Amino acid sequence: MDIEQYSELIPWINFGAMVISTLLMTYFYLRSAGPAQLEKKIGAVAYRKSGQYRVIASVFEMIVIATYVIYYFYPLQIPIPQTFPWPYWISLLVAVIIGVPSGYVMYQGVVAAGVEGTMPQKKGQLFGGIYKKIRHPQAMGELPLWWSGSLILNSPFLAIYSIVMIPIFVAMALAEEKDLMIRYGKKYADYKERTGFIIPKRS
Repeated sequence: MDIEQYSELIPWINFGAMVISTLLMTYFYLRSAGPAQLEKKIGAVAYRKSGQYRVIASVFEMIVIATYVIYYFYPLQIPIPQTFPWPYWISLLVAVIIGVPSGYVMYQGVVAAGVEGTMPQKKGQLFGGIYKKIRHPQAMGELPLWWSGSLILNSPFLAIYSIVMIPIFVAMALAEEKDLMIRYGKKYADYKERTGFIIPKRS
């Protein structure tokens, strides 16, 4: 196989890595979201195990992000426009308009969650801060960033691919809520009544 033929394979190899890493990110995050359920099977070590799953999920998410960047240099030769039909500065402007508030919401969620965000704690408490308004600020903040990144990379294909993140993030959030109901019971049920899923409830 000569160099030119090898170069033609790179976009498909990268796309395969993108899909596989997306699936593994989802799988390990869903595994990490159920420490209380897992505890019934293996005991208190379930929380440490869930933390390990969360770290693995984060690694695969970083790989997905890396494949997005690689796609910019090695796009698939398919009947989808390689770039958006408007000037690049418009894409950058929209990316900033989307990314700044989304990044801020995500940051607030990370700060409020603390160590619990990456390492579930058996004796943890319901979060304060932005969590008093919405139940999943990290998901609400992170999800739009996939489109912000697609705009920065000027790729309609990546913008389309990012649609798969919607059901993935919803599934992750629902899995977390199911486990939190086991951990906190009525306390969490009351919390759900007071707060919105990703949008604050009207008073």
